Amino acid sequence: MLPFRTAYPGWICALACACGSLLYSPPSDAMNDYGLPSLGTASMSVSNEEHRLGRAWLRQFRAQAPQWHDPIVSDYLDSLLARLAPHSQINGLQTITVMVDNRSLNAFAVPGGVVGINSGLFAFAEDEGAFVSVLAHELGHLSQRHYARGSARAAQTQLPAMAAMLAGMLIAASGGGEAGIAAAMGSQAALIQDQLSYSRLFEREADNIGLQAMANAGYDPKAMVRMFTAMQRMARLQGDAPPEFLLTHPVTDSRLSAAQDRAAQLNIADAYTSDTLYDMMRGRALLSIYANTPRQAAARLAQEDAEQAAQDYLAALIAARNGQTDSALQRLDQLAREQPDFAMLPASAASVALEASRYDEAIQRSQRLLRLMPNYLPAQLILAEAQLQRDPQAAYNLLRDITAQHPENPQGFNLLAEAAGRSGHDGWGHLALAEHLQLTGRVDRGIRQLSIARDAAERENDQQALARIEQRREAFIEYREALEKF
Repeated sequence: MLPFRTAYPGWICALACACGSLLYSPPSDAMNDYGLPSLGTASMSVSNEEHRLGRAWLRQFRAQAPQWHDPIVSDYLDSLLARLAPHSQINGLQTITVMVDNRSLNAFAVPGGVVGINSGLFAFAEDEGAFVSVLAHELGHLSQRHYARGSARAAQTQLPAMAAMLAGMLIAASGGGEAGIAAAMGSQAALIQDQLSYSRLFEREADNIGLQAMANAGYDPKAMVRMFTAMQRMARLQGDAPPEFLLTHPVTDSRLSAAQDRAAQLNIADAYTSDTLYDMMRGRALLSIYANTPRQAAARLAQEDAEQAAQDYLAALIAARNGQTDSALQRLDQLAREQPDFAMLPASAASVALEASRYDEAIQRSQRLLRLMPNYLPAQLILAEAQLQRDPQAAYNLLRDITAQHPENPQGFNLLAEAAGRSGHDGWGHLALAEHLQLTGRVDRGIRQLSIARDAAERENDQQALARIEQRREAFIEYREALEKF
């Protein structure tokens, strides 16, 4: 895999944000406030196509871009989006997150409600409010569907154009670099001409939607101003080579001033923030970024005045990585007693036990947490992985439930395939492997795996599995048709 700065250029963010806007009319109050054009009301079939293309793009992205796999941080990110979404005018759109293993500052949103962040966003944003401000801005782009409002083309040309743009993004994500940009921009020259003339207005509108969402969700909107100020300072220091996010989201003095004025007018509803929890998540991100030099992660967290509890948490994770399992667990247990509302602390302890091959302890710790929080996904995944070593049938039963509740989670299906194989459910095992393949962009291999699953289910005379396999075959064929647009 190429370094992600080459494989994932910053223009993806602006175009992806803009792509989340296919043939929709924005709310009338948004048009009146910002004077942006509307292209009329879209049909539901176009909405379905937008969603389908966005999900297909996500599958290709998973196949080609370096992922940051951390269920604890992913759950935290989902919780932030869930808090913001009801106030972001996204009208019931279900978001799905993807985390990129890249230390550069970046975030993006694409059609179908896909929201992504680089691990570097945690490194740059020193408090939860600043981090949330970026998410709120991206949801603003999604909710207002800026692509359609910036396009002057007829409806029948926009879906192929959107597919072409996303295809260019995938070329860039897979290492095509400038070729990807050329593919996307070349196919879109006419379509984005009008959009570019409105781009600053789009940024301003996304800012305003984001500021209002922050205030309504209990976050201080002045945090967005702080984030803008920090980004502007970084852009000036780095001159011709600013972070990729700033290439597509330039912070001008007028934009900063407008955000300051708007933030000052807003009232915060039920103030909420948790910088201690955020700092702990930030510690996990820094440990991922400085994987080979974990002391740098600890030093940076300390230098930037992170909460002491977060510094202690990171110290425990580093101790576990160094093989000091007992010491790490003692620190984590003490923190859990001091911060009883943070489920990620006992989950982290269970994960440390699992990584140390202390499977019985991992099972006990995760089960204890799940009695209090039955649907906490990080603990469910830890429990399932530990049960694979002790009771594959129990792991299989649990993972059937997990994948039913989280059908877009590749890790769940990967574990389910293993659990099914170890517990004698070959048909379901091959089906789970097929699901993992299609979720990670390998749909043709997934379809072939469905044939193997059918043969296994016939041998087992498992009629339920056979019915599910045939149902999923039809869906996989639809996925393949969507992927062919790229």
